[in-house]
Amino acid sequence: MGSVAPLPQQHQLGYDLLMSAVTLSGALGSLRFFDELAKRDVFDKKLSRKLVHICVGLIFMLFWPLFSDAPRARYLAAIAPLTNALRMVAFGTGLLENKAFVKAVSRDGHPRELLKGPLYYAITISIATLFFWRNSPCGVVTIANLCAGDGFADIFGRKYGRWKLPYNPNKSLQGSVAMFVMSAAFSMLYTFLFSQLGYFDMGVRTIIGIVAVSLATTVVESLPISSALDDNLTVPATAMAVGLLTL
Repeated sequence: MGSVAPLPQQHQLGYDLLMSAVTLSGALGSLRFFDELAKRDVFDKKLSRKLVHICVGLIFMLFWPLFSDAPRARYLAAIAPLTNALRMVAFGTGLLENKAFVKAVSRDGHPRELLKGPLYYAITISIATLFFWRNSPCGVVTIANLCAGDGFADIFGRKYGRWKLPYNPNKSLQGSVAMFVMSAAFSMLYTFLFSQLGYFDMGVRTIIGIVAVSLATTVVESLPISSALDDNLTVPATAMAVGLLTL
C-alpha cells in the first residue's frame, strides 16, 4: 500500500489556520473554566492560581500534534500563548477589566501582578513553541518543568512543607521533592507521547537529560532569589540551558 499523500500547500495553510483557531479556543476555554471556578470560590485563591499554572501549558502542548508538518505551523500554534500574553498586558495595565480572571491568575488580586509572573509564563511558553516546537524534547521538557514542576512544588510545599531548607526558609524539602518528581514525570510522559508520534527519538540520553534538567530546575527553584527574579523566568531559562546541553 502506498503512503497517504501530504496535503497540498494551500490546504495545509487552511488546515493550520483552523488548528490555530481550535488551539486558541481551547486555551481561552481552559482559562474561562478557571475564571468560573474563581467566581464561585470553588478553590482557595492560591490553589486556583496554581491549577491555572499547571494546566494551561500542559493542555496547550496536547494541541501540537494537530498541526501539519509545514514550517509555518509553529508560528500559528504560538498565536495562543502570544494572545494570552497580550491579555496579561491588557488586564494588567487596565486597558481591559476581568476581575475573575485577575483573581484566578494573580497572587493578591491586583491587576499589575499580571505583568510579572503570569506574563513571563505566557512569554516563556511562546518562546518554547517558536524556537523548539514539537521536534525537540527541549521545548517539551521546558514547559513540563515550568507548569507541572513549579506548580506542584508550590502546592505540596504549602500543604506539607514542614522541613524548611537551611538556605531558604521560604522553601521546603517536600516542595523541592515534588518539584523534581513532577518535573521528571510530566517531562517523561510528554516526551514519550511525542516520540511515539514520531517527532523525535526517546532513548537513554533523553531520559538522563530529563533527570538532569529536572534536578537543575529544582535547585534553581529552591534558591532565595525570588525577590529579584521570578520562577517563571528562572525555571524555564534553566530548563532550556540544561536541555540544550543534555537533550
